[in-house]
Amino acid sequence: MKTDYEIAKSVPCKPIDEIAAKVGLNADDLIHYGKYKAKIELSARNSRNPNAKLVLVTAMTPTPAGEGKTTVSIGLHDALNQLGHKGLVTLREPSLGPVFGMKGGAAGGGWSQVIPMDEINLHFTGDLHAISAAHNLLAAMMDNAYTRLNDPSLFIKASKVLWNRTVDMNDRALRDIVVGLGDEGGQIRETSFEITAASEIMAIMGLAYDLDDLKQRLGKITVAISDTKGLITASDINANGAMTILLKDAIKPNIVQTLEGNPAIIHTGPFANIAHGTNSVIATDMARRLADIVVIEAGFGSDLGAEKFFNLVSRQKGMASPDAVVIVATIRALKYQGGMSKKKLKDPNPKAVEDGFPNLEKHIENMKSFNRPVLVAINRFTTDSEDEIKALESLVEKAGASCYHVDVWSDGGKGALNLAEGVWDATQTNNGDVQYTYNLDDSITDKIKKVSEKIYGAAGTTIPRSVRRKIEKIEKWGYGNLPICIAKTQNSLSDDPEKKGRPVGDLTEIRDVKVNTGAGFVVVYAGEIMTMPGLPKTPAAVGMDIDNNENIVGLF
Repeated sequence: MKTDYEIAKSVPCKPIDEIAAKVGLNADDLIHYGKYKAKIELSARNSRNPNAKLVLVTAMTPTPAGEGKTTVSIGLHDALNQLGHKGLVTLREPSLGPVFGMKGGAAGGGWSQVIPMDEINLHFTGDLHAISAAHNLLAAMMDNAYTRLNDPSLFIKASKVLWNRTVDMNDRALRDIVVGLGDEGGQIRETSFEITAASEIMAIMGLAYDLDDLKQRLGKITVAISDTKGLITASDINANGAMTILLKDAIKPNIVQTLEGNPAIIHTGPFANIAHGTNSVIATDMARRLADIVVIEAGFGSDLGAEKFFNLVSRQKGMASPDAVVIVATIRALKYQGGMSKKKLKDPNPKAVEDGFPNLEKHIENMKSFNRPVLVAINRFTTDSEDEIKALESLVEKAGASCYHVDVWSDGGKGALNLAEGVWDATQTNNGDVQYTYNLDDSITDKIKKVSEKIYGAAGTTIPRSVRRKIEKIEKWGYGNLPICIAKTQNSLSDDPEKKGRPVGDLTEIRDVKVNTGAGFVVVYAGEIMTMPGLPKTPAAVGMDIDNNENIVGLF
């Protein structure tokens, strides 16, 4: 069997101008990065209206076996185009951390991929490097400001510096570090690194509407708290102009192609467990102006990326709420949620499918709560038995969702034609206004409880007194009306990764809270969650190499 990389290399890329022309873009709209990928000028939005229907693709709780959400998103996009619709798919940019760590790439798989997949998964057009540079420039300028400017209003205690540093790599050794050892007259203090996908600048890039909005948001970033001045922002130390310069090209979305020669837009890469988990507002807005129907992927399960897309992302300038939602599920994931071990997931077991269905049922309920039609895409594997498939079809029907079987890994868009027909029909119905989980004028505490109880299914939420004091301070600063972004494990509906299926009881313990004043949301940390992952015992990087013909060995 060919690997994903071998399949991708077997299909010649078409010139990107030819691909872009399918959605009305010409050479003046593009900034070329070689023959097969380009950036789209923001001016391409000017003469077009954002009228396309929007389809959000999410999933049930992910498992170690993998559910293929990106693969299904790309295959659905190809299928919509096979049916004659003018479609686009918008995806996030891969992070080097997972690529060289354990998860692998993020360009799809089999015959449902975006290409050139090796370039997309590695440096691509340099966007993540630019974000890292802008983040670290702000850190350097902040340290320099209070050690060299001799401005009493900028006096900052080491314990009140809030801005850390970032790198696009899994590196647990950088979770807690000491800086200032080589700085005469500076402060020796503890700080940390976070992976670039967790940077507030990544979130800002994903939520900004245009270059001016980007600069304004960058200027609002809180870097420290001064005893005399209060909150100190990036604009206080005149850093946001230089940061914007570093990001002036990165803010433009990237266009590539699928294996079937359909255009795909890829831009920004926030993780959904520690950030909002979808591609940029600019990319989605651009796609809605270029196509008739747009497929957008949300990270991890409906309790993470999809919830945040509705409650946080869709409320941003230039965004719209989805017209339909697709939940990706697999037979083996249901069996895993039903208690089977990973080693036995290939064994037929309809009872385990039924035992694991409450997990998928909760994700269906979550998406229906936003008042949108829900379709379940069963990503087929050769090990799925007919009895298991029939059991699942019956359960999905009883849960009030439409069920479709897809096999895009083997068949590309052809393997999702039935799903594409169902999606198109679902988007043609006016379902009325979205019903959000919370109102923006709710208190931060009420927002946390509503997400925990309505989306996670928790009977109660524990918020310690120390966290409540932080919440009170954030609301006193005037940021109580912002949406929230709960950072928690992706491996469970609760904040405990070991709780499978549909857990019950008090499921959420809030460990910390902070406000991202630039991005415009409150980050809530539930359970044990880290913003700097570590490498596994045997990283994927160990098996990678390159030959004299520049063919990569061991890549996916």
